[in-house]
Amino acid sequence: MEMEQFYYDNKIVKKFIYATILFGVVGMLVGLTLAVMYLFPNMTDGISWLSYGRLRPLHTNAVIFAFVGNAFFAGMYYSLQRLLKARMFSDFLSNLHFWGWQLIIVAAAITLPLGYTSSKEYAELEWPIDITIALIWVVMGINMIGTMIRRRERHLYVAIWFYIATFVTVAVLHIFNNIEIPVSGLKSYSVYAGVQDALVQWWYGHNAVAFFLTTPFLGLMYYFIPKVANRPVYSYRLSIIHFWSLIFIYIWAGPHHLLYSALPNWAQNLGVAFSVMLIAPSWGGMINGLLTLRGAWDKVRVEPVLKFFVVAITGYGMATFEGPMLSFKNVNAIAHYTDWIVAHVHVGALAWNGFMSFGIIYWLIPRMTKSTLFSTKLANFHFWIGTLGIILYALPMYVAGFQQASMWKQFNPDGTLTYGNFLETVTAIMPLYWMRAIGGSLYLIGMLTLVYNIIMTVRAGQPVEDELAQAPALQTIKSGRISGEKFHSWLERKPIQLSILATIAILIGGIIQIVPTIMVKSNIPTISSVKPYTPLELEGRDLYIREGCVGCHSQSVRPFRSEVERYGPQAKAGEFVYDHPFLWGSKRTGPDLQRVGGKYNDNWHFNHMWNPQSTSAGSIMPGYKWLFDNKPLDISLIEKKMKVMVSLGVPYSEAEVANAQKTLRTQALSIEKSLENDPDYVKSYEDSRKKAAAKGEKFVPMNEREIVALIAYIQRLGTDIKVKETSK
Repeated sequence: MEMEQFYYDNKIVKKFIYATILFGVVGMLVGLTLAVMYLFPNMTDGISWLSYGRLRPLHTNAVIFAFVGNAFFAGMYYSLQRLLKARMFSDFLSNLHFWGWQLIIVAAAITLPLGYTSSKEYAELEWPIDITIALIWVVMGINMIGTMIRRRERHLYVAIWFYIATFVTVAVLHIFNNIEIPVSGLKSYSVYAGVQDALVQWWYGHNAVAFFLTTPFLGLMYYFIPKVANRPVYSYRLSIIHFWSLIFIYIWAGPHHLLYSALPNWAQNLGVAFSVMLIAPSWGGMINGLLTLRGAWDKVRVEPVLKFFVVAITGYGMATFEGPMLSFKNVNAIAHYTDWIVAHVHVGALAWNGFMSFGIIYWLIPRMTKSTLFSTKLANFHFWIGTLGIILYALPMYVAGFQQASMWKQFNPDGTLTYGNFLETVTAIMPLYWMRAIGGSLYLIGMLTLVYNIIMTVRAGQPVEDELAQAPALQTIKSGRISGEKFHSWLERKPIQLSILATIAILIGGIIQIVPTIMVKSNIPTISSVKPYTPLELEGRDLYIREGCVGCHSQSVRPFRSEVERYGPQAKAGEFVYDHPFLWGSKRTGPDLQRVGGKYNDNWHFNHMWNPQSTSAGSIMPGYKWLFDNKPLDISLIEKKMKVMVSLGVPYSEAEVANAQKTLRTQALSIEKSLENDPDYVKSYEDSRKKAAAKGEKFVPMNEREIVALIAYIQRLGTDIKVKETSK
């Protein structure tokens, strides 16, 4: 059989590896900074773009999409070419994918600290960047499918099935979750509201973890573990069952993030049922990975790459056991909103994604530079200090989660809350936050060790060049099925059909869960007393989103005695019908705010936002001094914002839109007048007026500053339904 010569593109792999390392360091540095901010909340006092609320989404996006994303692309481009015995379909598309993805990351690094965010977890980027992500993702898909079509290897190996599922599912999730109407160049509102928005977001959020952090790395696992161990995959049949059951079941599990919320019970229970089933295919993958090492465990003792892989797969097994367990309602009632969830997420991210990425980098770089790793001892040091870092990160957060939950729910014999002041639960777990910061520091030291080791390896090796290969051309089969060929074997040589079937498998669950919630009005009962936000409250809500307040404060009271006693009546679906986007949150570093309106006077909120410790001793909330700056609140878009809301079904009248600025000023003046009840406020206000005059600056009245709009929004929360309902 005549052999064809061709070259594998190693240069694109090198680019993605270098980007992985760079953004890994950046993402972990930002994460460590956030951990330290829990200990020193005012360390960036007065610097808006370095505040906790704005850096948190930067950290998650940097780690998920920049570090893990680039690691997946590096491993995929390397393995795909060799599994298909073909160079990538288009060098231009490969490079467009690389530079386009890095451009997206840079855009995120600029816009998120500046406060441009949609506030949706793992989908915070605004609409122009969302469109760019979709386009670049399609570029990657075309390049991937194109390479499959011109392959020289007949059957598609199991790793490629996972790459295909990743491509089609992430595309569907990203597009449907980010349907939004632009207000300006970097501002938009989600087309979904309240409960519907929550369901779509966590359908996306849970499956972003599934199909961006899990399935692509399972594909990498199926390629690199057999390669490094020089052993065949343990079970081909198990890989088939693992793949199809995983992608079908995973897509249903999103609602377990919304247990005890205002989401309809049928959707919650459906999410629980499929989440529990999810443990079988997840552990099927773990078992297939670990048992591939049968007969090669002696290599694990001496080969640091295999050490990383073993701990990675073990971490995956732990996280995928814990996920279904957390979906049980009685367990979720304890864990949700606590640091237990932080521990759960980081076991998966640090062990599964991080250690798989490190192992792949340590294995690929010496081979592409035709050298040996600079220091096996340093790689082993990285492994052990990284493992210790994971333990010192996760264990304190598990303990903190249990402690938070038990303190929140504890009652005195007389029926009052034992820890009625939320801050008591915060101060009790501060030593655990110190331990978390130490664990994160150790993990980062391991990452910096990798940087040094790889730099020295590259320096000692040869420049990365394209790799010569040869293989016979693929022989076409005229008949549809080869005699005796089973269905899945036939499917494995049909990339288009495989992609279509994978798409159908992931669409079924999403359609059954989401369509009824959006289309059937009885799922979301309305409440007549709930009215749209006033223009000033709408501006304040946008400031709340800009500052990332949803990262620390929930807005969803669950039907527990402890929460109703602490916060007020449980959340009702009809309360959120005008919320574009929803702001239920996923972590309580501070108390729930759904019923906070009217609980404190305007002066309390004014002082609290300037210096939280002045009103709440021991608070770890930073100050938001830039909200008080001598500059006016930008209300130039308020009419357009309200018109967009009208297009989304919010019942503003034409007169309300036309008079928006006048209405806004009237309410702002009312808040300013109430602030004057505090003599200290009056004195500081006059002092600031004199300072502005001395500097020759134009003095902006307090009623025109951002802080007043934020106070208006906070004071509105929960006030629509506080009146007790009388029985008829």
